[in-house]
Amino acid sequence: MNLTLFDLDGTLIPNDSDHAFGGFMVDIGWADGEAWRARNDEFYAQYQAGRLDLDEYIEFSTSVWRARPLAEALAARERFMAEVMASQLLPQARALVRRHQEAGDLVAIVTATNEFVTAPIAHAFGVEHLIAVDLQREDDGRFSGLVRGVPSFQAGKITRVEQWLAGLGRQWQDFEQIHFYSDSVNDLPLLERVSHPVATNPTPALEAIAGQRGWPLLKLFA
Repeated sequence: MNLTLFDLDGTLIPNDSDHAFGGFMVDIGWADGEAWRARNDEFYAQYQAGRLDLDEYIEFSTSVWRARPLAEALAARERFMAEVMASQLLPQARALVRRHQEAGDLVAIVTATNEFVTAPIAHAFGVEHLIAVDLQREDDGRFSGLVRGVPSFQAGKITRVEQWLAGLGRQWQDFEQIHFYSDSVNDLPLLERVSHPVATNPTPALEAIAGQRGWPLLKLFA
């Protein structure tokens, strides 16, 4: 069996689901208009530059929806999937995932976006295993603004994949080939760890590194 790992934002989908969900919070009137949108954009720019303070961003990005009753937040997430994300789940990305699944690979999405936003997206791709940023819960079951455990961000993705594999009774050495598809230099640690890194819809910075190292380039989106 081979192992195939996919980043999500910018890799399997052309947008950034975390940033888009923040924009959706503004669109439905839950967040404070342009000021909140500007701060959301600022965090996104920090992520693209590889200098995001993840803890600070998680507290900010979850603040609006987790202040609402959970049922309302879940309903808003359903609207987000229908109104924003449905158009982002493109046939060529679905086909890539399906190709690895049909080959018998163990497949997972490994993303630095939180579990609340990404769980329905992974489900829409038909991917059972999602490794996302886990959020702490309060005693009443509501989400807090804190990260639980190691975040699946930068080098933390390696740790989280290893923890996930251990839970399945597996380890890296069990797989003849390990593919990882990503668009971002934030994922350089995991790209360097696998046997088959694929720079997918890469940012200019990652495309330059891939060119230097002879990694294949894949452009799913125009």
